[in-house]
Amino acid sequence: MHADRTSTTRFPVTVDATLRAAGWQPGRWDIKQAEIWADTLREHTSPAGHRHTVFPAAVEAWAEFGNLHITPTGPGRQITPTTLHIDPLHGLHLARTLADLGRTLDTDVCPLGAEPDTQALLAIDTQGRAYALDHTGDWYLGPGIDHALATLLTGTTPTRLTTT
Repeated sequence: MHADRTSTTRFPVTVDATLRAAGWQPGRWDIKQAEIWADTLREHTSPAGHRHTVFPAAVEAWAEFGNLHITPTGPGRQITPTTLHIDPLHGLHLARTLADLGRTLDTDVCPLGAEPDTQALLAIDTQGRAYALDHTGDWYLGPGIDHALATLLTGTTPTRLTTT
């Protein structure tokens, strides 16, 4: 067990406190809202014909963390912690961008939310791995939503994705 975790949380203590302050609690599950988002994304087609792919990892992340406005407190470990809004409709009009990233990564990618201060888009793939896409590049946030939230909310530097 990590030193910065308690036996009652699955997140580092500061991340857990930040999530709870935003309205999250263990067992939070709004599948109705997640299904509304899934339907909205599936029904959207860009002018060029691009469509979103929706899959269980995305729906589960939306059900647990959707609609949270998360504002970290305190300094970051390496960079400034990020304010988050978990709402996949931030990526509604980015179906092509997400499809392009998915092709690069050899997986499907779906919107997760946004960093309102930087306008970065948060995304998740079929395996639950999380990413941020911004004007400086594409970033790997971690192997799952828990790790991604910890990365963003503790100010841990994410890994830049590179193409070969």
